[in-house]
Amino acid sequence: MEIRYLGHSAFQLVDGDVSVLVDPFLTGNPKAAADAAEIEATSILLTHGHADHIGDAVAIAQRTGATVQAITEIAGEIADEGVAVIDTNIGGTGKHEWGWARLVPAFHTSTTPKGTVNPPAGLVIGIGGKVIYHVGDTALFSDLALPGRRTPIDVALVPIGGHYTMDRHDAVEAAKLIGAKVVIPIHYDTFPPIETDAQAFKADVEAAGAATVVVLAPGEAYTP
Repeated sequence: MEIRYLGHSAFQLVDGDVSVLVDPFLTGNPKAAADAAEIEATSILLTHGHADHIGDAVAIAQRTGATVQAITEIAGEIADEGVAVIDTNIGGTGKHEWGWARLVPAFHTSTTPKGTVNPPAGLVIGIGGKVIYHVGDTALFSDLALPGRRTPIDVALVPIGGHYTMDRHDAVEAAKLIGAKVVIPIHYDTFPPIETDAQAFKADVEAAGAATVVVLAPGEAYTP
């Protein structure tokens, strides 16, 4: 199973012929490492409805036939576009042919570009025998420790850019709470307000003994 970073908070999880996209913000993303008109998708998972996360989800799903899993309010909006959806709410698990994805709390805000207000979420994803925790856009809060109690986390995808999410300093504390073996920083350097030092984050997390940090440039991949 391969974790490919597409820039900002977007990822492609590849397991054999399966391609799972998470928060596919590609069009308009200056760091995008894939073309929305060409990338393949078996499923699409969304943490929340902001434009830099819902991104190209509908267009990709319409082209590829991918099923979109999202919080109930977003799923309802997307279903109106003729897309197959799994409408889980916080705490709910969507079952897929390739594995599963569970929505967990994130501390943030969320409204879709069409004006649908919805709770934000993180995603705990079981694929290829590994558990990936995309924490979504979130501030530091203590519940980040809870998902790993049920399903130990192999890789956590954690925002570090600040301004709209936790910054790299709070993200060190988040890494301690999550308890993942590996942390990959996300949601940074896309735009000036969220520019930060990913290597400094890596040094701080590893000095604390919290996890191994893998810093990926857009387009690079990691195999857990």
